Amino acid sequence: MARTRVRAAVLSAVGAPLEITGIDLPATGPGRVRVRLAAAGVCHSDLSLSNGTMRVPVPAVLGHEGAGTVVSVGEGVTHVALGDPVVLNWAPSCGDCHHCGLGEVWLCANALSGAGDVYARTADGTDLHPGLNVAAFAEETVVAANCVLPVPDGIPLTDAALLGCAVLTGYGAVHHSARVRAGESVAVFGVGGVGLAVLQSARIAGAGQIVAVDVSPEKEELARAAGATDFVIASQTTAKEIRKLTGAAQGVDVAIECVGRAVTIRTAWDSTRRGGRTTVVGIGGKDQQVTFNALEIFHFGRTLSGCVYGNSDPARDLPVLAEHIRAGRLDLGSMVTERIGLDGIPAAFDNMLAGKGGRALVVF
Repeated sequence: MARTRVRAAVLSAVGAPLEITGIDLPATGPGRVRVRLAAAGVCHSDLSLSNGTMRVPVPAVLGHEGAGTVVSVGEGVTHVALGDPVVLNWAPSCGDCHHCGLGEVWLCANALSGAGDVYARTADGTDLHPGLNVAAFAEETVVAANCVLPVPDGIPLTDAALLGCAVLTGYGAVHHSARVRAGESVAVFGVGGVGLAVLQSARIAGAGQIVAVDVSPEKEELARAAGATDFVIASQTTAKEIRKLTGAAQGVDVAIECVGRAVTIRTAWDSTRRGGRTTVVGIGGKDQQVTFNALEIFHFGRTLSGCVYGNSDPARDLPVLAEHIRAGRLDLGSMVTERIGLDGIPAAFDNMLAGKGGRALVVF
């Protein structure tokens, strides 16, 4: 297939506004797959890339949570074919590094090596990089073959976009990182796209009390629909309020932080019982410093752990998620609070900064 011009959201420089413009995609070379996007979720990580919290080579096309249809395959690609529905995998594991050898594929040292490649050009010939490998904020994209996975049977293609990041991350945070057990109490900080996936996943795990925390009172209905039994508006007394809600004011067994702010991480820690577990999913900046004193670390015996991509292996976990979806236990559509076009991405970024809504979904 020859070079093709498509519309995309281009980040020309860190901190610059996104520009919706035409870009030129190359022919599909060996080991590459061209995908026509059906939908792409607007994730907080995209905002973090645009404002410099996370680094990405620029100019770039952002977007990493997407699904679409294969329109061309290069030589040597055998696991997908023309017309197949696929989910984009923004962090493919290499299988050869130290972490992959340990089975920790979510920590693969080479997962983002493709982000530095030139994958397309602007209309004036400027080189473009694929943000987080897959450049999903575009009508079509060309990716390495290991960046696509077949969509499991019975999953609507538009909904499947959410499987690429929010759902894998949220489900994995509950089941792989925090390892929530039936009957345990859970507090979820941040009711955005990932937070909604965490709430549903905690319910699937059989959690007893599920406390949702957010700065916006308008999130309560979303949170309860996803599985929250209690809702707390974030404040300086959040930890005390959560402890009052639990038996004998002990605190929750598990806290999952989906915001990435020092104060929220500290509050999540303070909300757990002695011996409790806190999992940090949110991505914060280097300026967000969290402090603990040595005595409390000993005394409370709590665990604090980071969580990358839900500690997930997409090839292993997608079939599990698909079964939950087909059985009605996991509702992807309920996570989406806004369906937009490419032009709506900047406003979606603003909404995330303001703490509004769940997942915004770009529908092509």
